Amino acid sequence: MLDNPSDPLSNVVTLLKPSVSISKMVEAGGQWLVERRDMDSPFYCAMVEGRCRLHVTGRDPVTLTSGDFVLIPHLQGFTMSSEDTPPAHVPRLPLETSPGRFRLGLPQAPVDVRALVGHCRFDSPASNLLVSLLPDMIHVSGHSRLMDLVPMLHEETRADRPGRGMILGRLLEVLLIEALRSGPATPLSPGLLRGLSDPQLAIALQRIHGEASGALSVSELAKDAGMSRSGFFERFRKEVGRAPMDYVTGWRMAVAKTLLRQGGLTNTEIALKVGYGSASAFGLAFVRHEGLSPGAFAKED
Repeated sequence: MLDNPSDPLSNVVTLLKPSVSISKMVEAGGQWLVERRDMDSPFYCAMVEGRCRLHVTGRDPVTLTSGDFVLIPHLQGFTMSSEDTPPAHVPRLPLETSPGRFRLGLPQAPVDVRALVGHCRFDSPASNLLVSLLPDMIHVSGHSRLMDLVPMLHEETRADRPGRGMILGRLLEVLLIEALRSGPATPLSPGLLRGLSDPQLAIALQRIHGEASGALSVSELAKDAGMSRSGFFERFRKEVGRAPMDYVTGWRMAVAKTLLRQGGLTNTEIALKVGYGSASAFGLAFVRHEGLSPGAFAKED
């Protein structure tokens, strides 16, 4: 199921099962504004040309310039606009000028902004938990690999060629990993990336992801990290945002939920893969964590 079980970042992206839903070239000129308050999807934007303002719900506005890339794993609402806020009479709905190409602002205004924008979805049954491990927003500048990947995604979305679905899935996985490991300009919020940036905690996180079926404890993880139990516990909670064994349980449940939806394994087999000695012990832990039995979860749509 996981190509590299001891690589936490690729583990999370693989389990998220990302797929492209929308990819478009947005062109804008003059004064313009687009606003969405009904979003519930991952979002990325690569600025090809020009400058604009991005205001994500709950965050301070940022200015995007040519060569900037933004990734928001869970977007709920946003406003993008020209640097000069437009008056109320300026059209706010994008006009589709050709398949996959949209225009913002007055039609007669020369185009001075071009951006490749994409929305995707995470098909994992554990997406809420997995997204909670990621930063709220990644904003990087001058990263040529990211700027090369987005046009490839856009081109593949427009085409209807054999293998399209697999190519899009792999490109999107690479885009997400590249964005996440590029590092934002601002300090990271507590989560997986901040934990991995700490060499001692990274050792513990690699063991958690690589040995989900093993007997894991705070004492053993602290020993791996070369720290005292209390020092490890406090640093892990501060940097990752949750207690070590809470993280272990959450990761095990994410793997279990994926296996349950895939089918083909008994509860006993899944229990052993995620560190429980029996189906009954796994079932009790699953009910405590998810509020329903493994069998009921497997039958949900």
